[in-house]
Amino acid sequence: MDEKRSPAYAALVLRLSLGMFFILHVYRKFAIIGFDSWWSGLVKSGYADWTLYYTLAAEFAGAVLLIPGIYSRYVALLALPVLVAVTRHWAIRKGLWFTDGGAEFPLAWSFMLVAQVLLGDGAYALPMPALPWERLSRRAPAAAGE
Repeated sequence: MDEKRSPAYAALVLRLSLGMFFILHVYRKFAIIGFDSWWSGLVKSGYADWTLYYTLAAEFAGAVLLIPGIYSRYVALLALPVLVAVTRHWAIRKGLWFTDGGAEFPLAWSFMLVAQVLLGDGAYALPMPALPWERLSRRAPAAAGE
């Protein structure tokens, strides 16, 4: 495989994997656990409503935007705090090992999100307009003396 194209395809595979994880996570939340059970359980545990809204926004963004490659870097950044919090939650309660219900999987998921931030959209991403701060950084510096 061409060394110049490998990172783009790696980002594609990572994007598809992360998107699938988010789809499955949202599905579990609504179809298996039940949204009301999930929400009330976290409220009883002392979580503020805004954290639940943030979690839903991050998971839906990951489920809907990562697979087609829409602003993948920013979606991964949006979801990263949620996964870091989940990693901390399970590490405290169950330890590290996945087989014990611990933090191993959410920790790996967090590192995958960091890799997506570093790689960007990758191959076959939908072309999206540049965001305002991206347009500013793409401008060529003015020539000296102009």
